[in-house]
Amino acid sequence: MSEAAEKQPWLNRTVLGVGLTSLFSDWSHETATAVLPAFLGAIGAGPAWLGAIEGVADGLSSFAKLIAGHYTDTLKRRKPLAVLGYAVTALCTASFGLASCAYQVLLGRVGAWLGRGVRSPARKALLAADVPPNAYGRAFGLERLMDTLGAIVGPLTALWLLRVTDHSYRKVFFWTLLPGFVAVACFWLLVRERTLTTPSQRSLLLGLKALPIHFRRLLVGVGVFGAGDFSHSLLILYASRMLAPVHGLKHAASLAVGLYTLRNVFYAGSAYLSGWLSDHIASRKSVLAAGYTLAGVTAMLLSTGTHSLALLVVIFILAGLYIGTEEALEDSLSAELVPQEQHGMAFGTLAAVNAVGDFVSSLLVGSLWSVFNVQTAFAASTILFFAGALLILRLRTHS
Repeated sequence: MSEAAEKQPWLNRTVLGVGLTSLFSDWSHETATAVLPAFLGAIGAGPAWLGAIEGVADGLSSFAKLIAGHYTDTLKRRKPLAVLGYAVTALCTASFGLASCAYQVLLGRVGAWLGRGVRSPARKALLAADVPPNAYGRAFGLERLMDTLGAIVGPLTALWLLRVTDHSYRKVFFWTLLPGFVAVACFWLLVRERTLTTPSQRSLLLGLKALPIHFRRLLVGVGVFGAGDFSHSLLILYASRMLAPVHGLKHAASLAVGLYTLRNVFYAGSAYLSGWLSDHIASRKSVLAAGYTLAGVTAMLLSTGTHSLALLVVIFILAGLYIGTEEALEDSLSAELVPQEQHGMAFGTLAAVNAVGDFVSSLLVGSLWSVFNVQTAFAASTILFFAGALLILRLRTHS
């Protein structure tokens, strides 16, 4: 990008459009997600169905991101693919309201998550193409902040809708069409397309091999960190179990949800602040390594098996800080390390590595907790988090 472009304001219509799209889209699907477990129970489907629905949808979404990442680099225009992905997600999420059995919910969730997978690499590539490299941190950080605001507003909206619709889950699902299609409109009307002059003609395999060596080394660090990056639903379970002996089961569950909300607030703030910081220091990788280190400290505190509410408040705040930093900086560092014509492939591959990490960590931490104890489970995460931070610090970001 030219020197004149570097001096252009980074907060342009594309950044605003992507941010608003993420807010409304997440608002839509988090509203549905908040009532989905209760709805499944109402139609006679238990926890096993919920696990199957989430697991299958997440797996297919990750596969779709890799394929879509490759495909979007072969197109002169990426925007229609992203718009299609958002529209499919909105329609499939609302389709839960027509379901009468669990497999229909599964089909809807798979469709919605395939839409997410298709749109994600294209959205990130369009965002990176319309901001100068010295503002990648702020642009991706703002997108994560807006997305997280949607995740906070969504469950609150679900509670309000349940109250005003006399607990009609179907009406809640149909309502999600409103923010879902506002997201589609924001992306279509605001996001600018920077047409690729030389779309990639490589196959998927050659596209993977063509990714720069520094980026592939970044993926190693991301993968090691991800192998310990347990699902944050485990945090809610952890808080519930640790607080129950002192506060009772019902109060402990309420406190755990409150702590998770606190975590989301700090997640939203840290995504933008860490991105801003990475744009104003010489080494962007240092901010990502600091986020991974915070994760290590969080896991160390979890491995104490604490029953202290005050310490749990600290743990959930740290969890919010590190997850916001991790997501904003992995994206912005990837954009920095990879040429723009390969951004789709890079973002798709990054998503696939994170998905494998999520799968491994869920098995690892959950199994160690069940077979041994909570201390062993989070001690393993601690080791992997610090190892990931070390690998990122050793990363060379320039030839």
